[in-house]
Amino acid sequence: MAARSERSPPNSLESQAAGNHTGFPKEILATKVEGKYLCFECHGILRRPFQAQCGHRYCASCLKAIVSTGPQKCAACIEEDIYEEPLSLLDASSAFPDNAARRELDNLPAVCNNEGCTWKGTIKEYEVDHEGVCEYMLKPCEACSRMVRQIDLSRHLERECPERNLNCKFCKLLFHHKEIKAHDEICSKFPLTCEWCGKKKIPREKYSDHIRTCGKVKLLCRFNVIGCEIAVEKEKLLEHESQCVVDHLQLVLQHVLGIKTAVESLQPLNLQQTSAKVNQLFTSIREMEGTLGPFQSMSLRQQGSSSPEDLGKLLLAEKLEDVQKRCGTLKHKTETFENIVCVLNREVERASVSMTAYEQQHKLDQEKIEALQTKVRQMERATALKDLAIAELELKLHALEFSTDNGIFIWKISDFSRRRQDAKSQRSPAIFSPAFYTSKYGYKMCLRVYLNGDGVGRGTHMSLFFVIMKGNYDSLLKWPFKQKVTLMLMDQTNREHILDAFRPDVNSSSFQRPVSEMNIASGCPLFCPLSKLDSKNNYSREDCIYIKAIVDLTDL
Repeated sequence: MAARSERSPPNSLESQAAGNHTGFPKEILATKVEGKYLCFECHGILRRPFQAQCGHRYCASCLKAIVSTGPQKCAACIEEDIYEEPLSLLDASSAFPDNAARRELDNLPAVCNNEGCTWKGTIKEYEVDHEGVCEYMLKPCEACSRMVRQIDLSRHLERECPERNLNCKFCKLLFHHKEIKAHDEICSKFPLTCEWCGKKKIPREKYSDHIRTCGKVKLLCRFNVIGCEIAVEKEKLLEHESQCVVDHLQLVLQHVLGIKTAVESLQPLNLQQTSAKVNQLFTSIREMEGTLGPFQSMSLRQQGSSSPEDLGKLLLAEKLEDVQKRCGTLKHKTETFENIVCVLNREVERASVSMTAYEQQHKLDQEKIEALQTKVRQMERATALKDLAIAELELKLHALEFSTDNGIFIWKISDFSRRRQDAKSQRSPAIFSPAFYTSKYGYKMCLRVYLNGDGVGRGTHMSLFFVIMKGNYDSLLKWPFKQKVTLMLMDQTNREHILDAFRPDVNSSSFQRPVSEMNIASGCPLFCPLSKLDSKNNYSREDCIYIKAIVDLTDL
């Protein structure tokens, strides 16, 4: 089993300047910046300070850049007018790491200079735990190059980036985000809401079928042709017709009476008017006989009319016979309509009695329905409260299932490939383990792993951190937390575990008594190279890895 021991940092300028980081920005220092803590090259707070033989201090990376082409004159000596050879020559071989200054700097109070971040600690904690991983740090968007806070980067890529492509979440076709709104207007899978029944998420292609069967669609009453102008929901149409029988019969009666009036207006003129017309006819016949001459008059007499009076009487008789026939027909129709009206009046009276009974029954039924609805709402509220309590119990049971109280915790991470891909895409960069304890009433802790690395280890190493959590018995425990912590990625053949161990820095806020749900994580950003997990290995089998944490319980 291989283990990594704690080593003091190497002293060479090459190793100290790894990463090419210049000095810290002055804004992170929570107190006034003294000149002795500033780099004479980048004018920032010294990062891994080196002291030249002339006494001036430089950041390791700044000094490396200055002497990369050979020994150089110290600009600070020239500026202060104390230049003296060879003491004022900067050289990699003569400069040395200023560990005393570094210790002073590591313990200086620091704050994060990113807008919106409330982190506080020391410069050492800032460099190890916070720099480069702050959620409020500005990073360029890979698509549009806009500077976005890291905490907002995922939302920006999904919702705000002007250069992003989106899949229609309904039909899954790919569109540039500027075209997605126009596509929504014609998308066959786009969900619509029925304006009648309020049903949601009806695909546009099925909306017409829904309207044909929707019981809430309003239709005109079938009696609208005789004056009923009420529009009712389809499912209540029969109910409307049964409730409005009286009104509908009255409309039918009015319509029938209107027809009767129209028929009566078609009856012939009275006999006096007919007689006057007959006299006019006689006069017309005499005038016609005078114009026809003797021969034509004789022809008329031979046809059966011995005189004009006889001819007029014959025509009048025919006319009267026709009028009598028409009057008989109209009389028969009138009697029929009167019978219909009588029947309708009796039906209206019976319907009125029935409607009164129906209304009383409906009122009773409505009261029962309201009482039942009240009971249903009470039961729904009670059920919701019970569901919430069950969910809380399930969460506690799940936590207890994986929790330990002896300081030793083995964390199984399933679906390793998918979770690692989520970490690469920043969908879920970090995973927290269930809580575990040093004893039943002891410290509460958990692990936090970045499967694609974090900070200096991003993209190259798996980062593993230890987190002190707020517990129920913290007031009874000793603070700060001082127990040695061992972290291990387990070889599933039990041959070569990857191991790291550390003792807490008692001055770090990570190991003080928690004031929030959990302290700032502390641990190993370079815990395990990702190359060991890429190829066939003994750490990831059946798409699972196992991480073990051991807390030394000595003196507890």
